[in-house]
Amino acid sequence: MEVGVGLLSIAGHATLTKGLHSLSSVLAGILMCKIVYDLTGVISSTFVKEYSKLNSKQKLEWDNRGFSTFHAVVVASGSLYLLTASGLFDDDKDELIINRTSTVSDTILGVSIGYFLSDIAMIFYQYPALGGVEYVIHHGLSMYAIIQSLLSGQAQIYILMVLFTESTTPFVNLRWYLDVAGLKNSKLYIYNGVALFLGWLVARIILFVFFFAHMFIHFDQVKQVFPLGFYSLLTVPPALAMMNVFWFCKIARGMIKTLSKARHSQ
Repeated sequence: MEVGVGLLSIAGHATLTKGLHSLSSVLAGILMCKIVYDLTGVISSTFVKEYSKLNSKQKLEWDNRGFSTFHAVVVASGSLYLLTASGLFDDDKDELIINRTSTVSDTILGVSIGYFLSDIAMIFYQYPALGGVEYVIHHGLSMYAIIQSLLSGQAQIYILMVLFTESTTPFVNLRWYLDVAGLKNSKLYIYNGVALFLGWLVARIILFVFFFAHMFIHFDQVKQVFPLGFYSLLTVPPALAMMNVFWFCKIARGMIKTLSKARHSQ
């Protein structure tokens, strides 16, 4: 089966069975977000005394960051397994690396689409309480790339590399939690800031250098990705990389400011 729509060509991978599996994964991602969102509110109201002091908008973002953190742990762990331990992308296989997929990788991509759909829906509904235009751009680019890869079955190795960058999200969310809970001067806030800086450096700066180097080395295969996917690989990752560098600079300045303040208060 081959479907051609302009520059988009989906061959072989887009069967009825895989389509149903992908749809189920997306719905599972949306359901996951809903369940974790509700559980975050229940657990926080029971065990976190600061939660009751928050206003309605803060509680909304608190619960939203709950499923954001859960999604990050799930997809980062899944991506790390697929990229390093599963053997899916080992060099000793005959199949082109850009064409390799598995049921697990399709599931991870589908669940991630479900998360981004849920989160961007809340962002639009509550705009700009949960984030400004930079979040809309980030989510839009992410969904655009993931959907293409899921439908075509191509370039999943690169999508999984990008999804692994979500490993920094728990540190971002913890910083917000500590700030809104009035614990900005705590040692945990300082330690988390350092961990965020190092994590961002590894997962969103160094990893992207490896990402582009890998694409360059395997460019003979990258050129065989369907046209829209090929052009997307040349444009979307650089855009995300520039956003990551911009945020990294802000994180670095924030960490330096926090460490300096902590040193002077001793």
